[in-house]
Amino acid sequence: MKLGNDVIKNKFDDIDIKVDFLIELCQTLQVENLKLSSKIKDLEEDLVKKNETEELNFEQEALIQSKIDGLLTKLDSFSNNVSNVSTEYQSNG
Repeated sequence: MKLGNDVIKNKFDDIDIKVDFLIELCQTLQVENLKLSSKIKDLEEDLVKKNETEELNFEQEALIQSKIDGLLTKLDSFSNNVSNVSTEYQSNG
């Protein structure tokens, strides 16, 4: 009967060691999970900032392009006026 008790005790000891290992593993994985969750949150915040900056850049580019187009239109109009005046001057001159 003593031999049976030793076998049972050894099995419980093995189970106890394995349970301790699993508990440590779970704790390690929980810490790693927290770190990864934090990193994901940081990366998501960075992505939001990047997207906001990119949108601002697009808006600025559109504004600049609009101003350039306006200036080109003014130059074309001025050029046409100068050509018309020059043509009239040459015909009257």
